[in-house]
Amino acid sequence: MQGTTTQPILSVRKIVVTGVLAAVAVLLGSTRLGFIPVPNITGSATIMHVPAILGGILEGPLVGALIGTIFGLFSFLQATSPLFKNPLVSIFPRIWIGVVAYYAYILARPRLGEVRALALAGVLGSLTNTTLVLGMAVLVRLLPPAAIPPIIPQAIAEFIIAAFITVVVVTLWKRLETGEGGSSV
Repeated sequence: MQGTTTQPILSVRKIVVTGVLAAVAVLLGSTRLGFIPVPNITGSATIMHVPAILGGILEGPLVGALIGTIFGLFSFLQATSPLFKNPLVSIFPRIWIGVVAYYAYILARPRLGEVRALALAGVLGSLTNTTLVLGMAVLVRLLPPAAIPPIIPQAIAEFIIAAFITVVVVTLWKRLETGEGGSSV
């Protein structure tokens, strides 16, 4: 066919962003920097899912899914609890974090504006992680349904933190890409 070009599914940029954000997720988990102390039954909220949210928003659902998958594989391989030794709990739910964040952002931006759409994407990406992990854990009978209510405060802390980080990081990233904001040097 004349005049047609085929675009690769993953550009070099998307591959690099996937690698960098997946490495951030692994770094957050392996150094424990991804766990923020909170005063509830679990003792900490996680931000390890935020790189998948950022990847989905910045580079699309495939990149978000890849970063989420890498996060899930890391969670599975590092599991010390039987809960996360099951790939249906540790890997499958994480695939969808960046996908949900991407579509939430794309669909909400025209109606809510940039900042609110980013915050919503952060919230929904985080809730995707929480609800799918807990839902799968209940479905495969690794957690009783009664174990879910005490985790709700942690889920709230996680989605607030994810929304804040998402708004800040994506806003700064877009400013850097467009050259807005000037230079302090």
